[in-house]
Amino acid sequence: MANQKQNGPRLPVQQLAILAVARFAEPLALTSVFPYLPEMIASFGVEKNEIARWAGFTGAIFSVSQSMTAVAWGRASDRFGRKPVILVGLASTMCCFLLWGMSTSLPMAITVRAIMGGGNGNVGIIRTMVAEMVPEKELQPKAFSLMPLVWSIGSVFGPAFGGFFARPAEQYPDLFGHIEYFKRFPFALPNLMACCVFFISFMTGLLFLKETLHSKRHKRDWGLVLGEKLTRTFRRPMGHGKHRRRSFVDDEASAPLLAESVSSYDQATAEAEPPTVGDIFTSQTTINLLSYTFLALHSVTYDQVLPVFLNYPRVIPDESNTHLPFKFTGGFGLSSDKIGTIYTIYGILCGIVQFLFFPWLCARFGVLGCYRVAMLIFPILYFITPYTALIQDATMRYAIFLTIMFIKGVIVIIAFPCTTILLTNSASSLRILGTLNGFATTFSGLGRAAGPALIGAVFSWGAKIGYAIAPWWFLGLIAAVGAIPPWFIVEGEGPTRSLGSGGADTEEDSLIPPADDDDEVAILDALDDLDSSGSDDGSAKALKKTSAKRSYGTIKENGNGMSK
Repeated sequence: MANQKQNGPRLPVQQLAILAVARFAEPLALTSVFPYLPEMIASFGVEKNEIARWAGFTGAIFSVSQSMTAVAWGRASDRFGRKPVILVGLASTMCCFLLWGMSTSLPMAITVRAIMGGGNGNVGIIRTMVAEMVPEKELQPKAFSLMPLVWSIGSVFGPAFGGFFARPAEQYPDLFGHIEYFKRFPFALPNLMACCVFFISFMTGLLFLKETLHSKRHKRDWGLVLGEKLTRTFRRPMGHGKHRRRSFVDDEASAPLLAESVSSYDQATAEAEPPTVGDIFTSQTTINLLSYTFLALHSVTYDQVLPVFLNYPRVIPDESNTHLPFKFTGGFGLSSDKIGTIYTIYGILCGIVQFLFFPWLCARFGVLGCYRVAMLIFPILYFITPYTALIQDATMRYAIFLTIMFIKGVIVIIAFPCTTILLTNSASSLRILGTLNGFATTFSGLGRAAGPALIGAVFSWGAKIGYAIAPWWFLGLIAAVGAIPPWFIVEGEGPTRSLGSGGADTEEDSLIPPADDDDEVAILDALDDLDSSGSDDGSAKALKKTSAKRSYGTIKENGNGMSK
């Protein structure tokens, strides 16, 4: 029984964790601006009733540019590899963060936000990498729930950076009041802190992330070589023990990311024949893309318009401005630091739910069942959100509002990984995953762009005529329409059944095949012992050759011994 469990399919935990560090950039880029965006736009001289409109447009331009470049990034990852494209996206977003924090006008802010979105296509590429790492359906709920968990964590740090560290010279005069830079650029500090996180993500990916694209994963990767050297330096003093614990470089260098049982004919076919439109847009992939677009549209739009609603001044209801149940106005009247606190609480609660309950829910009710129920709950929450501003007791008002946010966070946590799993399993072949996820990013980006732009205009219009429900009910109607496509989705078997359209119908083995860990540890221990003794005889070369044959492809044998 124990052997079966050990020899069964396993998650590539270490590579998924490294990928999660890189994924952290996207939610940080998107959510860190939410708490202070209304104040930032107001600082550009925009009138109060127009703030929502321009906040929506600023958020929309990020998604518009992202959607315009997503397919190009996806195709680039199919050609040049997943890893280099991810690293370019991280570096681009890091530079844009510096410029965003120093924006002094609305045109500059919009331009930087557009470049930030267009220069990062990582969301679809990372989704593709997860699918290539974990082809087993029984492991997909756990694997695909990791990235939304990272989103939840990013949603904690992003608004926290934005809310607590915006306007530092005003909020913390003892620490930052004497620094002229923060007086001139009051929104620079949270972006400087975010840049540090981006740098860590970039270096982690450069040194330790392994390529998953089949045609590129056996090429020499100098970043991995450097990472392997660094980890070897730290582990060598411990290398003489018989039961030495392997580093993640050892662990995942000992097994290929895709099974070697795939025939060479399949590999050649997959690389030679680019996917056609018919391969990509089947009936099921089209329905899944439509459903994913609706989900991205209303979910992100809600998150973006919510800070505007929280920042909007409170209005005491009376006969002149209130005629329930439809006519009333006003918000919560909160500053950016308090909005940041609310988002932090929200993110922590969502992260706990994601980690503890999502895999269990999928196992109990199925991925498709969970997704359908989640999509039905969204419109209800959107319809009731504006009525929280009418509650006069502050404690009750915040309690009910946080409850609504929490429920919304839970169903987002369920919905996004579910739709990712369903979309991935609707693909007919692994060779279309990069392009398919590029289109998914494009369509969801269009939804993320159209939603904030429309809702910002509707919010401003509703504020002028005294109808606070206008943007929320508009959003609820969109979510109600978006709840229809999931009922036409049929859960597929996944793209691992056939790698190429013209090849044999072979099923891939586990991403990490069962390995003889004891033999591998023995080989690595012997190599360390031989290296430390300076021996370079035939035994050492034989051991090194054995280790090289097991390796992932980035550490290869040549005539001079072991080279990276």
